[in-house]
Amino acid sequence: MITQDIKINKGMIKKIVKKRTSIVALSLVIIMLTPGTIMAAPSVTKSNDLMYETTKKTVVEKASLLTETYGVTSVQYALMDQGEIVVSGQTGKNDSKGEVPLTSDTIYGIGSTSKMFLTASVMKLVDEGKVNLDKPVTSYIPEFKMEDQRYKQITPRMLLNHSAGLLGTSSHNATLYGDNDTLSHDTFLDQLATQHLKAEPGAYSVYSNDAFTLAELLVERVSGLSFTAYIHKHFTEPLKMEHTKTPQDVVNPANMAGIYSPLYKGQLPQENYNIIATGGIYSTAKDLVKFSQIFTGEVEGILSSESVHAMEQKEYERGMWPEESDSSISYGLGWDSVNLFPFNDYGIKAVTKGGDTVSFHSSLIVLPEHNLAAAVTSSGGSSAIDQLIASELLLSALETKGIIQERIPEKSFGMPVKADMPKEMSEYAGIYGGNTSVMKVDVGSTGELSITPQMVPNSPADQYIYTSDGTFVNKEGTKKLKFVKESNGHIYLWSRSYLSIPGLGQLAFSEYTAQKLENNELPKDIQAAWDQRDGQRYYLMNEKYTSTAYLHSSAIIPLDTGNGVPGYMINHKIVGADHAVNQLQIPGMAGRDARDIYFSSKNGIEYIHFTGYEYASEEIVQTLYSGKQSKITIQPEGYNRWFSVPSAAVGQVMTVKMPANAAFAVYDQTGVCVNHTVVSGKNEVVLPENGRIVFAGETGSRFEVSLKK
Repeated sequence: MITQDIKINKGMIKKIVKKRTSIVALSLVIIMLTPGTIMAAPSVTKSNDLMYETTKKTVVEKASLLTETYGVTSVQYALMDQGEIVVSGQTGKNDSKGEVPLTSDTIYGIGSTSKMFLTASVMKLVDEGKVNLDKPVTSYIPEFKMEDQRYKQITPRMLLNHSAGLLGTSSHNATLYGDNDTLSHDTFLDQLATQHLKAEPGAYSVYSNDAFTLAELLVERVSGLSFTAYIHKHFTEPLKMEHTKTPQDVVNPANMAGIYSPLYKGQLPQENYNIIATGGIYSTAKDLVKFSQIFTGEVEGILSSESVHAMEQKEYERGMWPEESDSSISYGLGWDSVNLFPFNDYGIKAVTKGGDTVSFHSSLIVLPEHNLAAAVTSSGGSSAIDQLIASELLLSALETKGIIQERIPEKSFGMPVKADMPKEMSEYAGIYGGNTSVMKVDVGSTGELSITPQMVPNSPADQYIYTSDGTFVNKEGTKKLKFVKESNGHIYLWSRSYLSIPGLGQLAFSEYTAQKLENNELPKDIQAAWDQRDGQRYYLMNEKYTSTAYLHSSAIIPLDTGNGVPGYMINHKIVGADHAVNQLQIPGMAGRDARDIYFSSKNGIEYIHFTGYEYASEEIVQTLYSGKQSKITIQPEGYNRWFSVPSAAVGQVMTVKMPANAAFAVYDQTGVCVNHTVVSGKNEVVLPENGRIVFAGETGSRFEVSLKK
């Protein structure tokens, strides 16, 4: 995944991570503030020591910039030329005590770069004649079913090029601290069985994690091996990738890069993303460039040249797509881009895949025609930032080898010159929705366009000027917009932009960022039902106690139905008193991770249901007993138990005796976690004013609670 909304401030990167668990679709901002403290000099083979001296020096400077200025905790990198690792290094902070130095063998989560292992696995089965990319998935997984009968049209190709039409991400119980539970993987088909498709299979490519989880099951069904066993047998062992693992392997946490969060002072436990092919593999920068040899032709007998070539094709062109331009997104099979900027400006083919979890990030870029590859992994930051370091490694190598003579300057559209705007442009004004956003678009009669976020009160509008080429350009000349009416009848806001990050480089985007929302006037009784929910808080009921959700602001969510968009909750169209759907049809990234939202009531408590998650209304919260001793038990349905902190208990120390298969978390009145026992290991906490406490565990788990002043 490429994170596209990046705001740069001195001393930090605010990385917007699209949360799967928040019904209000608010992004979780992860700010990694700890500066780098450990510097390890890059290693360079003797034969290339002088040749790559400039590359070595440059990447040291830029990697240090990440940890010292942009708040990345640690970063690791490697460059491969003609099958030889010629530069590698790492810098930053690892363990909080400074006792475990970073090395080239320190293991990082690679997030969605894992999808390339999955894609290679499918293509291996294609080479063996066991899978046909254009045969229905049901031929390989007969038990795969959905409510929407169009699922029968989905093929393996559609899974790998993101065009299957699946809603997006079903990650209930998937991201856990120190826990490799396979429940999310094991129940995935059950989750899909209750869902519909958001688009006709093959209609357009829109980023889909679920497509790769389904493809993971396909590999397992056809091969008879677990996905972990399959990639070790066919990839990591032949390529001697000794430090590439999954949560199903035995991984010493001490060998993992340290991860941190502004929500907790110390080092976090190991993060396991248990839908492995979607984003759960661990690796190193060196191992990733070893893997790249499949795509440069340096190794034979793993994938055929025909399969490698097929993966590099412009799969996004098979369906609806905005006009082609410089961009970080242009899907192949598995690849995020098969025509990556800025290499396209030099006439050089570059393919890339990036990955982000809550804590880990990675980028792999391969130049197949030049047998060059670079990989970057990091704790903190984003895959987009990692991509800039990988790009620098490759551009420097291309200069060193004389393939490019000089760098092309960073791009912009120049200062906009205002032109007369056709009157019909004003018809495009209205409310537009994207993946996690709703925006009001105003078009002035004299050629000014303004965009105001609806989710951020009092946020200033972005201003653009109409120009002679039919686009609206911002005053900095870095972004241009235009309206496009597609063949499906929908109106889209097309955006082309260049984002320069000081000292690191430039990213390019060309995409449909939003779709115009149709009017949706509701009957009074339905509107009243939704108005009653506005501002209410709902509490997570069914996520495993080891889930990262309890720390990262997803356990308590406020519902915002009064966002100034009649008939919608955020970008979800309200279709009944208890039902809202996401009907966005946007290719690329802005239309990803759709979900249907359902409400139900039982015993005076309202529940929200979406993609496997269940949240309950405030009525589920009981008042904690303020006496010295009490007991709390997880009931047969397995739901979490929620309690409020009474005034008599504020400031008291709560100590909880609990079984090994359980945990509790405490939140202040703003919903920020002040203690999660899985993270801190502490079963004592001072209770905050107007706080909330959640007890989670297996059915029958008993918590013995003591309060002491």
